[in-house]
Parts: sequence; structure tokens; C-alpha cells
Amino acid sequence: MKPMIREEIEKLTERAIKDLYGKEAEVEIEHPAGPAFGDYSTNIAMILKKNPQEVANAITRFSSTILEKIEVKNGFINFFISKEYLQKQVEEILKEKDKFGNLKIGKGKKVNVEFISANPTGPLTVGNSRGGVIGDVLSNVLAKAGWKVTREYYFNDAGGQIDVLGHSVLKDDLAEYKGEYIDKLAKKLDGGDPREIGKKAAQIIIEEIKKTTKKMGIKFDIWIAEGRDLRDKGKVEKIIAWLKKNNLAYEKEGALWFKSTQFGDDKDRVLLRTNKEPTYFALDCAYHKNKFVERKFDKVINIWGADHHGDIARLKGFVKSLGYEDKFDILIQQFVRIIKKGKEVRMSKRTGIYVTIDELIDEVGLDVARFFFLTKAADTHLDFDLDLAKQQSEKNPVYYIQYANARICSILRKIPNSKFQNSNLKLLVHPSELNLIKQLIRLPEIIEDTARGYQIQIIPQYTIELATIFHQFYRDCQVLSDDKELAQARLALISATKIVFKNTLNLMGISAPEKM
Repeated sequence: MKPMIREEIEKLTERAIKDLYGKEAEVEIEHPAGPAFGDYSTNIAMILKKNPQEVANAITRFSSTILEKIEVKNGFINFFISKEYLQKQVEEILKEKDKFGNLKIGKGKKVNVEFISANPTGPLTVGNSRGGVIGDVLSNVLAKAGWKVTREYYFNDAGGQIDVLGHSVLKDDLAEYKGEYIDKLAKKLDGGDPREIGKKAAQIIIEEIKKTTKKMGIKFDIWIAEGRDLRDKGKVEKIIAWLKKNNLAYEKEGALWFKSTQFGDDKDRVLLRTNKEPTYFALDCAYHKNKFVERKFDKVINIWGADHHGDIARLKGFVKSLGYEDKFDILIQQFVRIIKKGKEVRMSKRTGIYVTIDELIDEVGLDVARFFFLTKAADTHLDFDLDLAKQQSEKNPVYYIQYANARICSILRKIPNSKFQNSNLKLLVHPSELNLIKQLIRLPEIIEDTARGYQIQIIPQYTIELATIFHQFYRDCQVLSDDKELAQARLALISATKIVFKNTLNLMGISAPEKM
């Protein structure tokens, strides 16, 4: 794939600075506040304390056909893309089709994205499912950016919570979990040892969770079970032995502790309790050694709920002890509130306690559920407006975007079997046409920024902006007209727009309906 326009401007600017001052500079190119300040902008001259006009003049000497002009305002160097460059990009998008936006950032390296990972003690809720959509879409973006992605779900099939589940199914004095799903399990699993009942119940629930994740449009590559894949294979004993051998663990008050304060934690953490039972942290250590050392992932990304925030320092400390701290990221996803008629919805028929993701999808549809989960940064609380989600109008962003795509398809159906490769794209000079192309060519930038910074919310924001700019183009520029040559060029433009809509919606796991 050819370099992005942003990347080309960066290289031009860096070359100009080296030519002028004989020094290397890392240039950051941004989108300015408004069109009066150009299509792209940089403050590199102010950072280097150099004359911005001098830098701009040097860039002009090196610039090719990609730039129409360069201006300096308030110390910023502003770049305006040429019409010729923009017109050519329509043809490039039509050639690349579903490959448009593909990058090579990941260089084919292996990345493990672990998400949801809710224990099989109940149905998946709206809360833990938000991380599921975020993890799935981030995985899509990383794959588009050139990583080899493994989607992973880790769950407990042993330990204290499973014991509690068993007691809940038996409805004895130690029961904690309640709801319709417990009543159904109680009918299937009658009597016996609480631990064994808990294990059987967990297996039933995990199969239900697998059905739910499929309903969510998520396909996990690997399901890792704590008991089956870690405890039963001796991986916990091995990690304990490794920590002792490397002088990273010590005994105190009958327990075994990890020296996590050596790696920035506020206190040391227990690995083995006084009864020699491993803590969740010890299991996490075994699990992450398996990811980095045994399965040799080049990067590991965990998406956790906000209730696990306190676990970050200790696990990052352990990963640092392995020597992989620069390859490990943890994203925290905040809570979701379902809002109906201005009030929070708390109750669920199925559980009596919380809203399940199955119920939400049944209520609003998969496309809407996924899109709404993506609209805010993962570390920001999300209010899911049920009334807005169910609207079939432009107020609903999903409807607004899909309607734009359907509108394009409606026009293209009127001209079947058209070929646009030989269109005279130089006729695309209207401001609304050029603005639309500028938005189309931003897709690779959106993918790069998301793959590097994990700010998944910029994808739906970009798609809303694309729909808005397309609708503006549709109002300003009649596609099918008596001017056959201009009509052909505009048909090429909307065909390129359809490709970008489809590629972007695919990233979000949302359908691109051709009729609405």
C-alpha cells in the first residue's frame, strides 16, 4: 500500500528540517481545528524554536503534487492537499477495495487479545460484554494493521467461586448466586458434592457463554480454563518454583509472597496462602508466563473491568520480572448503565439482578448494541440510551450511518454493471466532493491511531463524520445528471465511499445493509 498522506507530509517536513538545520526531527502531523487552517498542520517550528516560514519555504521546495499550498498562521505550518492528489485517491480506493486501509504496522507479529473472561457463575451481563465488543473491534483493527491476532477468553473452572456456584445450585446456607438460571441448573444437577456440582454447573454456563459470544458476533480462537489448562498441567507449581529460583518470592507468616515492591507495586503480594492454595495472582502469573514464554506472543493486551484496577500493578510487576514489560498492556473498561426514559434500568427477568447482553441484543439488535458500546473511550463510563437505540431516525447514529450506505447502493442499482476505472476524476472539483475524498483517505490514519493508542471510540466517530460529509455531498451534488461524464465521475466517488463504509463497518462488526 502507498504511504498515507499524513505520512508523506511528515517525511517532507523531516527532510526539509534536515536540509535546513542538519538535524533529525520527529514531526507530528495533526488535523487543524477548521478548514481555514488547512487539511493538516504541524507545530514543529515552534517546538524547534525555528522560523516557521523558513521551514514552510523549505517544504515547498521538496513538495510534490500532493500539496496545493502551505501557509503559516500563528506559528503553525498548515498544509492544503491538492485537487489532483485527491482525485487520484478515488481510483486507488476502487482498486484496493476491501484491502483499503490495510497497514503493515504489526509486521505479521503475534498479538494476544484477552477480553471478557467473565467467570462461568452466571450469564454475560451488559457490563462485562462492553469489553467484549471493545476487544473484538480492537482485534479487527490490529489485524487490519498487520498483526497476527489471537482472541482469547480465560475463565475459572476451579477455585472458590466455583464452590460457591455449587452451593448456590444446591441452595444451601452458603448459596450466593440467585436468579432464574440458578433455578434451571438446580433442576439439572440434583444433589451431590458442592464442588463437583459447581464444576458441572460452570461447564453448562460456559457453553451458554459461548452461545452468547457468538450472538455478539465474536469468535474466540482459544478458551483457556484455569483448572484444565493451568492447575491440572502443573503450571502453577512451575511458576512458583521459577519465582523461588530467581529470588523473587519469600515465605512470611506461613504464606509465600512475591516481591512486587521491587517492580513498583505498593506492597508485596501473596502467591500461596497458608493452606498452600494458590491465589488468583499466582494463577495470573502462571497464565502470563504461558502467554509470553511458552506461546511466545510478541504483544499481550488484556481488557479488564474496572473492578480489577487494583490488580494492574502486581501483574505488570510480574511481567516486568519476566522481561516483557514493553510488550504488555492492560485496558480498563468502565461500567455501563442502561437508561430508559431518563432512568437507570436495573432489573432483569432472567436473573432478577442485572441486564444480560442477550436481553439487550434482543431489545435493540446487534448492530446498535455493538456501536453504542464503542462510542466512548473504554476508561469512560457509558450510559446506554435505550430509547435512542430503538429509534429508526437520523437521531440514532447507527441508522444515520447505515442509511448513508443504503442511499449509495440505491443510486448504484440504477446503473447496473457500471465500470468506473476510466472515469474522468478531474471533474471532481466541487468542495463537497473534495471534502468527501479527504474523509475517505483518513481511514488508514484512523486504523493506525487505533492500533497504536487503543482509543477505539475514534472509529464510530469517524464513521459518523463520514456519513455527515456524504449526506452533505448528496445534497450539494446531483450524482445522476445529463452530464454523463460528470455523472460517471460521481458514481466512481460514491462507489469508493461505499467501499470505505463497508470496510469501516466491518471493523466494528456492524452490517452494511444495501436497503433500508
